[in-house]
Amino acid sequence: MSSQNAETADHSNPHDAAPGTKPCVAVLFGGISSEHSISLITARGVLRAIDRTKWDVVTVGIARTGEWFLYSQDELEALLEANQITELPVGDQRVSLPLGQQETALLVRQGTAQTTEVSRFRHVDVVMPLLHGPYGEDGTLQGFLELAHVPYVGCGVTASAVGMDKHFMKMAFESAGLEVGPYVVLRDRLWRSDPEGAMDTVAPLGGPVFVKPARAGSSFGITRVEDPTDREALRAAIEEARRFDLKVVVEAGIVGREIECAVLEGRGTDAPRTSLPGEIQVVDQNNFYDFEAKYVSQGSAQLSCPADVPEHVIAQIRERAAQAFDAIEGEGLCRADFFVTPDERVMINEVNTMPGFTPISMYPRMWAESGLEYSRLIDELITLALERPIGLR
Repeated sequence: MSSQNAETADHSNPHDAAPGTKPCVAVLFGGISSEHSISLITARGVLRAIDRTKWDVVTVGIARTGEWFLYSQDELEALLEANQITELPVGDQRVSLPLGQQETALLVRQGTAQTTEVSRFRHVDVVMPLLHGPYGEDGTLQGFLELAHVPYVGCGVTASAVGMDKHFMKMAFESAGLEVGPYVVLRDRLWRSDPEGAMDTVAPLGGPVFVKPARAGSSFGITRVEDPTDREALRAAIEEARRFDLKVVVEAGIVGREIECAVLEGRGTDAPRTSLPGEIQVVDQNNFYDFEAKYVSQGSAQLSCPADVPEHVIAQIRERAAQAFDAIEGEGLCRADFFVTPDERVMINEVNTMPGFTPISMYPRMWAESGLEYSRLIDELITLALERPIGLR
């Protein structure tokens, strides 16, 4: 049984907290993607830092089965204490959001299929969806929250979908005049009908190449192939990427440094805000900033912020990070990742619309180095979500 107890609350306006009460933030975590465990770690960091004097907090876990249920911070802490790479067990108190404009109270279902009891739990003012990857970060959850008429932290439906798909993301960047590296897209139909022809399209990129699922994150399914004319190695890399997504993007390796910049939506009509850029330096024999370096090997990746590049390059990175955010019509937040070549060209690689958000993750750390500490960053994101209208905008 979850340690959170059901309660009743009623507010006449579903978007305004009752006088004398704090706005209620529903923190969602888990999800059905391969990044389920990373979402739990992100949620733990946010729940430890969120300012309880400003916000009431409801914690909702989403199992790998897609079921929603109340799952307390204490339960999450205990689960992660036992194993960092884990999955949520399905809780006893299943919850859901009703669809429509008049009611935003979580509904709690208890009992068996034959004796289910449904009750109102509590009104929700805003949702903070701390889910990474498909079915959480890609516009699907955002669309559901739009239908439920509930404000939420982060990018909207279109920006989330574009920001998840490395193919359409690059097209948006190119349309905005941003320089991207050479790449090819291997769609499912092409691979199934003509795999040899598909691999022929990769050869002109030269080597090395990075073979990636088009819509995955946290470096899942990514393989570095030194020589794309090695059909056996290339085929294996493509099949590995296809385990996560049937659409695959193959990117030419870029000689240069990988530098990142955090973007935060401006207030009102203000331009997007950008942090000082940071650089991850991978050690301990990792070929690139992969899952092992990000989440498993302690000390295998070190952050330098601000990155040790000339001031004019820092200015370019910050300007282009804001341009990338606008190119996908971003809201809330994103992390923009760049390559800086030896001749100081600044090339955009990708954006992440729900980046890792633990206190030691790149996005919060870059903002902390820029003067906006973790708890205040959480406050700002929630406030931005409450100020933003639901629906087409």
